[in-house]
Amino acid sequence: MSAAGRTRAQEASSRGEADGEMPATEKDLAEDAPWKRIQQNTFTRWCNEHLKCVQKRVGNLQTDLGDGLRLIALLEVLSQKKMGRKYNARPTFRQMQLENVSVALEFLERENIKLVSIDSKAIVDGNLKLILGLIWTLILHYSISMPMWDEEDEEEAKRQTPKQRLLGWIQNRLPQLPITNFSKDWQSGRALGALVDSCAPGLCPDWDSWDPSKPVDNAREAMQQADEWLGIPQVITPEEIVDPNVDEHSVMTYLSQFPKAKLKPGAPLRPKLNPKKARAYGPGIEPTGNMVKQRAEFTVETISAGQGDVLVYVEDPAGHREEVGTGAMGSGGVRGVSPGGELRVTGMSHCGAGGGRRRPGFGAGPGIEPLGNVANKNTYFEIFTAGAGPGEVEVSITDPSGRRGTVEPTLEARGTAPTAAPTAPRPRGPTPSTWPSGEPPSQEPLQRHRGAG
Repeated sequence: MSAAGRTRAQEASSRGEADGEMPATEKDLAEDAPWKRIQQNTFTRWCNEHLKCVQKRVGNLQTDLGDGLRLIALLEVLSQKKMGRKYNARPTFRQMQLENVSVALEFLERENIKLVSIDSKAIVDGNLKLILGLIWTLILHYSISMPMWDEEDEEEAKRQTPKQRLLGWIQNRLPQLPITNFSKDWQSGRALGALVDSCAPGLCPDWDSWDPSKPVDNAREAMQQADEWLGIPQVITPEEIVDPNVDEHSVMTYLSQFPKAKLKPGAPLRPKLNPKKARAYGPGIEPTGNMVKQRAEFTVETISAGQGDVLVYVEDPAGHREEVGTGAMGSGGVRGVSPGGELRVTGMSHCGAGGGRRRPGFGAGPGIEPLGNVANKNTYFEIFTAGAGPGEVEVSITDPSGRRGTVEPTLEARGTAPTAAPTAPRPRGPTPSTWPSGEPPSQEPLQRHRGAG
């Protein structure tokens, strides 16, 4: 292989562990390849995040490490140790610069950090490929390999490569997502939202509803929350992390900050709402099997729907929907449920009229509405008994004190079905209730109970 061929092969391998990756193309190997630009930007920001505590900054990664001073400062910050050797504080000449860089590289040798093909001349002369390789070695050692993370087995961590270790930690945090790499699995931005929310439940609770066609918006939302409330600086931009050309090293550099993230006080945590995960079950909502004049119970389970108020509605055969507990009548069929807390809501419905397994009758009309009726004025309502079975229709009006029979309604038949009850005189305060044949229901025929889920 020619010298040029060897150089290209080495540069291709610097993109990361090539498990299953396609061979590098000429475009990938070009000096201005998009992945190189992203990696240089990311590594520069990573250096500056650590250097800011000593009031130093790297503007150009290719040239600014050449005098050795910023490199020495970076190593002292990362290791929390001093160089142990004197170096030139004002390296005006090339030889002084070479000596300073040599001091830094010798320090890494004492720290048992292995460097390949990197010498002081490469750093001073601005060999960008080798400089990027040096910074990546520091990231691997100080950000991924060395720190111990919560919920991690120490022996298992020692047997893994840095990439396996970070990927395993993320997979444990996001079991609901098939994360297998540090490139395409992050390009919709939704996985970032899921990771942020797993570290601080409530920061990005609706990440699974984010539009995958808006990856930059998704990544920006997740990364801003992580920066502000988890203390995770944006060493890569939202545009870069979702770029199809991004390399795994850049993504790993950003994600390696999450295992040590801590939630700051006052974070705007929001409950995760997923109404679709609420479910209703029980005999009270079955189309068959309920007995007339007997309670039919059903349960609305909201354990997986999130925390919030619980609203349970029932819908009668005519399509009228009312909230449970407001005096609604019907078979207790639940058609709409809002998200609730970790509890169960049990509703009870009543079947009435006739005998056998029949659909109950129901009332409708202005006379049984909670608003709009005038005291001492006639009103009316209708009783629909189709499907309720044979029997006489009985109507009872209950006043606010719970007394029945204080007002006698006038019934008027309007065919076999429905039956009407018009012009029921209504003294001040009573609440009309209707039920075909048999014991009238109570003021609250559907009751709501709360308990532990």
